[in-house]
Amino acid sequence: MKSIYGPVQSRRLGFSLGISLTPHKTCSFDCVYCQLGASARRTRERKPYVPVEDVLAELRAWLADNAALAGKLDYVTLSGSGEPVLHSGIGQIIAGIKALTAIPVCLITNSSLLVDAAVRKSILGADVIIPSLDAATQDIFERIDRPMPGIQVEDIIAALVALRKEYAGRIWLEVMLVKGINDSREHIKLLAQTVKRIGPDKCQLTSPVRCTAEKDIFPVERGAMESFCALIGGVCEVY
Repeated sequence: MKSIYGPVQSRRLGFSLGISLTPHKTCSFDCVYCQLGASARRTRERKPYVPVEDVLAELRAWLADNAALAGKLDYVTLSGSGEPVLHSGIGQIIAGIKALTAIPVCLITNSSLLVDAAVRKSILGADVIIPSLDAATQDIFERIDRPMPGIQVEDIIAALVALRKEYAGRIWLEVMLVKGINDSREHIKLLAQTVKRIGPDKCQLTSPVRCTAEKDIFPVERGAMESFCALIGGVCEVY
């Protein structure tokens, strides 16, 4: 299969069937911690990287051939090897998945394209959206996520605030903490203020545990993570 992978067991989503909507590492970021390695192609160009009907036909066939596994799934997750929101037909794909199955749809996104109101509207059919936000300031944003030129973290934060107002589903904000880059107490305080502005249902703190795009990328100690979680407040969890 070209687009479907798994099912996989994950810490947050349980038993999940993944769907990848772009070629390998096609993304607007080149995050230092990415477990898939360096971005092969940084881009903000939205287009139908995979035909919508091909994705849905593949899912339809998988569901027909794997009825027992399908019954155990917690989510169908749009994520994979690139930024899924780069696919210009993502709204059609979400609607098509929901027409094929009652399994909840989860979207994992780096949040960069949500600055476009039309893009936000296209993903409102998902049951859960997991947007990432690793920085509250532009300098740290550029160090950890290495975005394409012109992408501003304050624009992303404003887009997440807008999404919270527009979207009736669950938002689980993911924050990846890397030792020595975005884990100072001063920065965590800024992140805490930002999380409060956005108002997610959950804020999930995580840290690299697998091979990363760059060498010498280290996780934050568990005790520090728990301390930061307490600083951010009640919606925060450590993963």
